[in-house]
Amino acid sequence: MIERESEVLTTAFGSYRITSLDSAASDRLPYAIRILLENVLRCQDGERVTAAQAAALAGWGTDALFRTPIELTPTRAFLHDTNGVPALVDLATMRDAMADLGGDPASIGPSIPAELVVDHSVIADFFGTPDARERNVELEYARNAERYRFLKWGQGAFDGFEVVPPGAGIMHQVNLERLARVVVADDGWAYPDVCLGTDSHTTMVNGLGVLGWGIGGIDAEAIMLGETFGMLIPRVVGFRLTGALPAGTTATDLVLTVTQILRAHGVVGSFVEFFGEGVAHLSLADRATIANMSPESGATCIYFPIDDETIRYLRFTGRTPERVALVEAYAKRQGLWHEPAHTADYTEIVELDLASVTASLAGPRRPQDRVALADARSSHRATLPDLLPAVPGGPVDPDERFTVDLGGQGAALGHGAVAIAAITSCTNTSNPSVMIAAGLFARNAVAAGLRRKPWVKTTLSPGSLVVTEYLQKAGLTDALDALGFATAGYGCMTCIGASGPLIPAVQTAVREQGVAVAAVLSGNRNFDGRINPDVRMNYLASPPLVIAYALAGTMDVDLVNDPLGVDAAGRPVRLADLWPAEAEVAALVEQTLSPAMFTEAYRDVFAGDARWQALHAPDQALFAWDPDSTYIRRPPFFDGMTAEPEPHADLRGARVLALLGDSITTDHISPAGAIPAASVAGRYLAEQGVARASLNTYASRRGNHEVMMRGCFANVRLRNRLVPGVEGGYTRNLLADGAQQTIFDAAEEYRAAGVPLVVVGGAEYGTGSSRDWAAKAPALLGVRVVLAESFERIHRANLVGMGILPLQFLPGRSAETVGLTGEETIDVVGLEHGDAERVTVRADDRTFEAIVRLDTPRERELYRHGGIMKAVLRRRLRDAGRGGEPAAT
Repeated sequence: MIERESEVLTTAFGSYRITSLDSAASDRLPYAIRILLENVLRCQDGERVTAAQAAALAGWGTDALFRTPIELTPTRAFLHDTNGVPALVDLATMRDAMADLGGDPASIGPSIPAELVVDHSVIADFFGTPDARERNVELEYARNAERYRFLKWGQGAFDGFEVVPPGAGIMHQVNLERLARVVVADDGWAYPDVCLGTDSHTTMVNGLGVLGWGIGGIDAEAIMLGETFGMLIPRVVGFRLTGALPAGTTATDLVLTVTQILRAHGVVGSFVEFFGEGVAHLSLADRATIANMSPESGATCIYFPIDDETIRYLRFTGRTPERVALVEAYAKRQGLWHEPAHTADYTEIVELDLASVTASLAGPRRPQDRVALADARSSHRATLPDLLPAVPGGPVDPDERFTVDLGGQGAALGHGAVAIAAITSCTNTSNPSVMIAAGLFARNAVAAGLRRKPWVKTTLSPGSLVVTEYLQKAGLTDALDALGFATAGYGCMTCIGASGPLIPAVQTAVREQGVAVAAVLSGNRNFDGRINPDVRMNYLASPPLVIAYALAGTMDVDLVNDPLGVDAAGRPVRLADLWPAEAEVAALVEQTLSPAMFTEAYRDVFAGDARWQALHAPDQALFAWDPDSTYIRRPPFFDGMTAEPEPHADLRGARVLALLGDSITTDHISPAGAIPAASVAGRYLAEQGVARASLNTYASRRGNHEVMMRGCFANVRLRNRLVPGVEGGYTRNLLADGAQQTIFDAAEEYRAAGVPLVVVGGAEYGTGSSRDWAAKAPALLGVRVVLAESFERIHRANLVGMGILPLQFLPGRSAETVGLTGEETIDVVGLEHGDAERVTVRADDRTFEAIVRLDTPRERELYRHGGIMKAVLRRRLRDAGRGGEPAAT
């Protein structure tokens, strides 16, 4: 066994105790594995975290060890408001439950620093005008004041819980530019910053040398309460970079290429670590862009080790000299400093010559579907027929044109017209080079006399205040404003579906004439129905290309060769004429950015503006629930909870609620965007007296389980094979002669009849956001089992965390191959054996085996307790001497 050894690390500013890796870690270990090893060595207690786990990490690299469970002790929990509010609701509910069971409510609270950034609630209702941001913020506070008061209550009620109020920027950019420690200094000790967050793009901070990734909100609650995070020792795929990016390409083009390569290679459940001489040619912002899109590649995380560029960035963003010195000294002492010539014993190696990257976009449905810009028009035409809305009487003519009245001026729109062009998302707005390039592109377009097409909704939502500052200093703001890219707010906005309504005439054309429109955004996700419910195709592109498509107004264009317009002399103006030179971009970045910008932007990051400071929050340990609230409701997760879990039992007489295909995303399961007035959730809110204009988004109402249950599987693009030819949240009620109903209404009838439910899916079930309500809502609807061909990592963990059993078809088998129609009565036999690796599924007269995806002993224990929240609460009760048996640890 490996013994824990400590020693002293001295810098110019002081001395720290560290857990030495000298005797435990060989040079062959990847950098990310060394961080895991340090964590386990330092935190081992002989029970949850053991010397055997450390030995397994030290011996990393064999197939047998890749199935070894370890327990990780995070240093920080990181949240945003739409996942953070329901997490805080659960903690408040746990305090109530603890009091009801005779325990101390104050024992429920964060044991590690927990930081929440409010960035998911601002919506792009107003755009393209100088006052758009102010008007959007006014609406944001009007809609969300109750939620924000609740967050302020939590900040006061829970020690160690900090809130960055609205308007500071996007969480991952704030983390990168301000919050990330890289190396933590605490109570005389120094150790790596391990940050787990409720957003799947928490991985962005790995570009800075922090090790972090996204987890479900349910797991986040547990680690906040001091629980360890159970995981299997990961494979690590090495990604060797050589060369340098060619002129005319951006970090966006690079990350879309990397995403495509890794998806094709297959890295689900793995770490990816970048190495090689090409890493030195990437700025820290470029690295962060790549690390941001780890979940789109399928990887648990993408990691860039610490080097001179990391240290430069820390200094440049205003970190203290003490912090910078500690990070450099610690990384060099612990073998965490990147050596370009060194190659670890990676599980596999993928290579990319940066010189081979070309201008690209990705779409229209998945981030990994990269298309070279030169092929974008032909790709659009090839995919268009499958994206057109179904109409009675036969197929839609893809070349049809529709006349739209835009303020007295008629415009002929075709399928593929660009309705949204958004410079958005931390993925790209964190990168000064692409933002300055976008500003220069806009300047050149304005100088050539070009304007955006009038049917395009254009928005700019920077990831931090620093972006606004350097664009203004560079003299580029006016040009962006002239093309409609005025700042609409500081937050995720269009990237998460908070795009607001389309231009009214365009929205009418979509809904009444059937025009199939597109969105082009500099974001990281483009799943069906995510960006806007009226948009059928979504493309990811760099900020300059977003502007180019706003000028073109359509996807049916060859941007490489076709002119974007003509100048005052009637000469054609093409993309190449507007694209800024690389040297000009680099010079302007150098001239405009300064450490003082970052220091000033984050001087009072936790204080908030006058609106935030004026919000009143009660000062009390237990939250006073308002029974009339439509935002914050006490959920029923602990109703009827006993001090001990009930024994396992087989599932009998279940029915299929939904029979789904491949790549079902968490957006399909639990939408985040605007709540339609005609939806089940919209009708419920109307019954509660909520005006149509105040329905807000599903994301904003995640503190109200009544809304989220009704929004479950309510994505307008969902295709349930139980109701072929129908889009949206519908199913057949097999208790009512197969009548078509909404999924919520059918689930309510099944629940009233005592019938458990099963969801059947294909490959990559649960891909996308780390959305805990994609597990919570099905659990509340009565779903007991999800049977799929494969699961995305975070969603599978969330299902376990809510007591839903993930079952996987045997390799090569699927719903189709076993002959499931969804009309069968389902039994799952073998569950009474808590350690079963396979169970038998009976579907009427068909019988087949399925794999139990409880991957670690801890997950089996959590499932036995009915989910992680109950397990943690029982553990706290046991620790307080209030009875019950030991919960999962």
